[in-house]
Amino acid sequence: MSSHLLDVKDLKTHFTSKEGDIPAVDGVNFHVDSGEVLGIVGESGCGKSVTSLSVMGLVPSPAGRIAGGEILYNGEDLTNFSEKQMRKIRGNDIAMIFQEPMTSLNPVFKISDQIIEGIRLHTKDSKKKAYHRAVEMLELVGLSRVEDLMRSYPHQLSGGMRQRVMIAMAMTCNPNVLIADEPTTALDVTIQKQILNIMKSLNNKINTAIILITHDLGVVAEMCNRIAVMYSGKVVEEGNVKEIFKNPKHPYTKGLIQSVPDMREKQDRLFSIPGNVPKPGSIKKGCAFAPRCEQAFSHCFEEIPNLLDTPDGSKVRCWLHHDGKGGKL
Repeated sequence: MSSHLLDVKDLKTHFTSKEGDIPAVDGVNFHVDSGEVLGIVGESGCGKSVTSLSVMGLVPSPAGRIAGGEILYNGEDLTNFSEKQMRKIRGNDIAMIFQEPMTSLNPVFKISDQIIEGIRLHTKDSKKKAYHRAVEMLELVGLSRVEDLMRSYPHQLSGGMRQRVMIAMAMTCNPNVLIADEPTTALDVTIQKQILNIMKSLNNKINTAIILITHDLGVVAEMCNRIAVMYSGKVVEEGNVKEIFKNPKHPYTKGLIQSVPDMREKQDRLFSIPGNVPKPGSIKKGCAFAPRCEQAFSHCFEEIPNLLDTPDGSKVRCWLHHDGKGGKL
């Protein structure tokens, strides 16, 4: 029995291809509690979005499957739930804001139909009551002329408006957990700020736990309590946001933070981590970050380090913090 609201333990999500089993998520561990905002960060291809789809039970099948681990929600393992059981959880207990609202909203249905359907699916509300609830939520996320908007189709709205509609839809049933996958991607800075403020406000008002998936460390610094850094399907560092920004331990985390431009200093060239995220499953032994790491030594290429607890309460997966036998230095 887990004491956390949502507790992901040793999650493995694989995809079948001509080359065999591809481990997109390879032993991920994290948890989130009521009212907490957890940031999951990393480069594209590190497994962030597949992790969120695994939690929602939306991994594309039959190519993809959860190959191992547990996803505990209020102590119950969602990996054992049937599709019928998951439909009751999705949108009601755990909701998700997808990365691209234009592909998530149905283009042939009006906004009103799409929001009302979600409300009535999880409640016994009449169509009239569900309509008023939809209007209330659209106003709550800062949209104006809501009655006109309800009669509109997705293509008639701007990107920022569609994203707000997605947030409203996700929040209509007051979920206990909200997963936001790159919620501000492709939006201008002003709209980004407004949407983050809306999410934080909803988090404060109804104590919803938020899992914020992003590559933007500025957003993490502003929004999150804790951070989990992912690389090649694994969590390589986890801990308090302030502590990790102040004292990052994993070379990859240090590289991500160093890559953020400092507007206070003139720089001729921005810092970047050399190389690219490896293709899932391509590195058969050793630390997946070792080929890109300036501090890597021979053991890094031979064995994968465990996720080690550190004295300040954070966790790190790196041989620089081990004694070579899995213990602390």
